[in-house]
Amino acid sequence: MRGSDAASGALFSYVDMEARVPATHPLRTIRTIVNEVLDAPDTEFEVLYEGTGRQSVAPERLLRASLLQAFYSVRSERQLMEQINYNLLFRWFVGLGIDDAVWDHSTFSKNRERLLGADVAAKFLAAVLRHPKVTRFLSDEHFSVDGTLVEAWASLKSFRAKDGSDEPPAPGRNGERDFHDEKRSNETHASTTDPDARLYRKGSSQAAKLSYMGHALMENRHGLVVGATLTPATGTAEREAAIKMIVRRSPGARRLTLGADKGYDTKNFVADLRELNIAPHVAQNTSNRASAIDGRTTRHPGYAVSQIIRKRIEESFAWTKTIAGLHKTKHRGVGRVAFQFVFAMAAYNLIRMPRLLSTAA
Repeated sequence: MRGSDAASGALFSYVDMEARVPATHPLRTIRTIVNEVLDAPDTEFEVLYEGTGRQSVAPERLLRASLLQAFYSVRSERQLMEQINYNLLFRWFVGLGIDDAVWDHSTFSKNRERLLGADVAAKFLAAVLRHPKVTRFLSDEHFSVDGTLVEAWASLKSFRAKDGSDEPPAPGRNGERDFHDEKRSNETHASTTDPDARLYRKGSSQAAKLSYMGHALMENRHGLVVGATLTPATGTAEREAAIKMIVRRSPGARRLTLGADKGYDTKNFVADLRELNIAPHVAQNTSNRASAIDGRTTRHPGYAVSQIIRKRIEESFAWTKTIAGLHKTKHRGVGRVAFQFVFAMAAYNLIRMPRLLSTAA
């Protein structure tokens, strides 16, 4: 018998949203971890808000919604609010009831601004790593480090001489600007729209762009990110950030290993690692000079293993850029971009947990 296509509305719904989400859905595992993590920093959130006045968007819901934006490649806050409005899975994850009103996108963005300057992303990443379900997968001996460029939300036309001696772009929405025979550098020029961004290129065959540099420290057992930071793009930023991140692992008397590519093969960096009782499993750079890595390091079988595993750190960079939308940041200023980068690394760890837990079960 043919079914009817007639639509009949119902006055009441007796099915709870919890029942509509499959028991095996990956977001169930992630939501459990996130809720337990967000229970801890209650005192951290309290200092960000006044005791009186109109209620704002709950910071826990802000962070859950931001995770969804990274997980599902939602390109804007306007589109995120639209998705939360009609997507029951999104409502369930954020913590909204089926009859609860969704925020205006401008209200959501304005409330999230409060979290950008409070180092909330770094504390959230640290709290995720302390969770019992995550800690069991972490190595405390073997690590890898690398850096990646994050393109700034600024046009090359905004890269103007600091003393105002250059010609401005032609008037109009996209005025022309002739850069031929003009020498520009970070010492003499700066972006007028994002002064923290620096003109930088990763290789000699690549174009220079206004960028920041993101850094990640990965544990080698399961490839989870245990440290992340973002700095202005400079030639020494990768090595300086690597030292700061690995020191936080508190090696003490226990000897650690740190894998890295040949960009980290400098005498000072290798010497600093050895002074910290860290084995420098750095790829040898013999292209135009003698390598700082010698037989003391390369003769150990663990060196070859580190050189293979260290490349997995590129998976976190690829995910944050292609899925989480960090190929080109939508924030300006090193503090705001750092929040976006570190938070994306925490999201990368969370998105991998359902698979890791199911494999280990």
